[in-house]
Amino acid sequence: MTAMDRRQFVELALGAALCSAGLGCASMVTHRVAAVDGSVRLDLREHPDLLAAGGSLRVLPDGFEDPVYVLALADGSYAAVSPICTHRGCTVDVQGSLLVCPCHGSTYDREGTVLEGPAERPLRRFETRIGDGEVLLIRLEA
Repeated sequence: MTAMDRRQFVELALGAALCSAGLGCASMVTHRVAAVDGSVRLDLREHPDLLAAGGSLRVLPDGFEDPVYVLALADGSYAAVSPICTHRGCTVDVQGSLLVCPCHGSTYDREGTVLEGPAERPLRRFETRIGDGEVLLIRLEA
């Protein structure tokens, strides 16, 4: 049996509580993706939900412990952010145009900017760009 860290415990306990209350049971499916030379390439045609207004995708790049949220923005561009709240390390939920921490209520916009605390720092953001037409490139390294 492996040890469980604090964030995993809180997420598991909160998820169980929300599910038993009939709230928040649906979670985003995590798509495992290859990371090559510090980047992820996503063929947008393979992810139609991401192409829709307000679309979102949860990916887990090779070698990462935590997923990355890929989010469609209102201007037609995309943001890729860490879903780990900068306040206490819980995983934020995508709720329409917002990312909301279920632990203490910190709220972020789809680009990871803090809109409401207690978090004071933005979510980690990854560089994105469209290349080769329908391919979104996400740079995972700084």
